[in-house]
Amino acid sequence: MTQSTVRPGAAALTVLAGMACLGLTDNFVPYLTDRGSLWQFHMLRGAMALALIAAFAVLGFGRLRPKRLTAVFGRSVFTAGAMLIYFGCLAVLPIGVVVAGLFTSPLFVLLISVVFQGKRVGLWRIFAVAIGFVGAVLVIQPDPSALEPVAFMPIVAAILYAIGAVATRAWCEGETTLTLTAGFFAMLALFGTLGVLILPTGGPLGPEGFVFRGWVPLDGGLLFWTAVQAVGSLAGIALIFRGYQLGEAGQVAVFEYSLLVFASFWAWVLWDQNVTLIGAFGMVLIAGAGTIIALRSDAPLPLRGPRVPE
Repeated sequence: MTQSTVRPGAAALTVLAGMACLGLTDNFVPYLTDRGSLWQFHMLRGAMALALIAAFAVLGFGRLRPKRLTAVFGRSVFTAGAMLIYFGCLAVLPIGVVVAGLFTSPLFVLLISVVFQGKRVGLWRIFAVAIGFVGAVLVIQPDPSALEPVAFMPIVAAILYAIGAVATRAWCEGETTLTLTAGFFAMLALFGTLGVLILPTGGPLGPEGFVFRGWVPLDGGLLFWTAVQAVGSLAGIALIFRGYQLGEAGQVAVFEYSLLVFASFWAWVLWDQNVTLIGAFGMVLIAGAGTIIALRSDAPLPLRGPRVPE
């Protein structure tokens, strides 16, 4: 990217628009959790997204065929696994907690690069890992007397997403945005199909049963909110990718943390979910840690869709 093509203002606004879109559409998931199925949702949403992606490819917006099928497959397993956990957590945890947990992903990217790739990091990024860990604890606020393992599942999603982010740079150089996006949604659709086939039809009622149901009877409401999620996710991801094309990666990545604000705002508007002062401070620490890592790194550490090397 040459200096003449860098448009930091447009890049920031584009990424903010993408995060606003994702923050809103992710808050629609509770409309599905009472009687829907996580697996059916991903199967149908993935199929809808793939149909849209195929249409984009036909219209000339990118190449679908991967250069290295096994690399795209491996990367997709981790990123899709992360999103499977993420959406499952939205059924039983406040969205602010889930998003904050996922946004610890850059911390794990850094740890993976040090432990498994032998990269060296300075004091600033070590400091970022420390404050990010403190932030995650403040958001989760684990109570030893009533510790629920599900509270830590967003961290597991962050670890999987971090592995996917490292794999994107290490395995998938030269793959197009459309290829990686298609691989991501195809893997989610595959996971969803397997869940529908394995789990019982119907299943437990209420949000807690969202993860344990297989196929459920479809109606207009379930189809509508699934379609809204498919279109909204694609729109948000497309805007984020466009932001990385318009601006410097390290600077653009900072604006991804606006998702914490947008998701929490819509959770308050739609579901009356409030963020405690301690939780809000924890989110600030996580965002600060990610900002330090983004600005002190040579490569971006985005969450929803790792940037394809140019």
